Amino acid sequence: MSFSAQLRAKTEGIWSAAVGHRFVEELWLGTVPEPVISTYLAQDALFCDAFVALMGGAVSNADDPKARMAIGRQLGFVASDEDGYFTRALARLRPNAAPPAPLAPTRGFIDLMNEARRGDYASALVVLLVAEWLYLDWATPETPRPTPSDWVFAEWIDLHRGDAFEAWVDLLRSETDRVASTADAATLARMEDMFTRAVNLELAFFNAAYE
Repeated sequence: MSFSAQLRAKTEGIWSAAVGHRFVEELWLGTVPEPVISTYLAQDALFCDAFVALMGGAVSNADDPKARMAIGRQLGFVASDEDGYFTRALARLRPNAAPPAPLAPTRGFIDLMNEARRGDYASALVVLLVAEWLYLDWATPETPRPTPSDWVFAEWIDLHRGDAFEAWVDLLRSETDRVASTADAATLARMEDMFTRAVNLELAFFNAAYE
């Protein structure tokens, strides 16, 4: 079993709870209550800047030129397509509203991303991996589902699935496995700790939108 698969297996309970969360089910049905989707997207937008900075850290610290270019291309996607989605969705859901204060899981994720960015390539990889792989997981159910008619829901799903996004997650997995194959025990332990913390924050983030 690859290192990334081991990390995924060790967090199975929390991972599956996030992927099968009420929010995900209602997202696919297009029935997320407006206050919930508004809170969720406003909070998600708060750590978009930290996420872009984390990707920039991975670009800077990558030790493989092909991986560096692939991460750089994805950074451009997040800074354009995903950021543009937030702008349009929040203009509809929260017109003229100021950005909210970060909820606890949002602050926790921002802190974790900043910690990973200030660390090494291995740290950046595992936090990016959770953020992208878990979303790919819920956005690509085993049994295909119809896309909701409301673009706010449909576009959020589409941003996290498809051949290009799958290739991006595959790259993060392969890079995580490659780096882990030559890492010392302390680095492996740090990678596992950050991966686990990120998975727990993903579940807490979904819960917070309702609380």
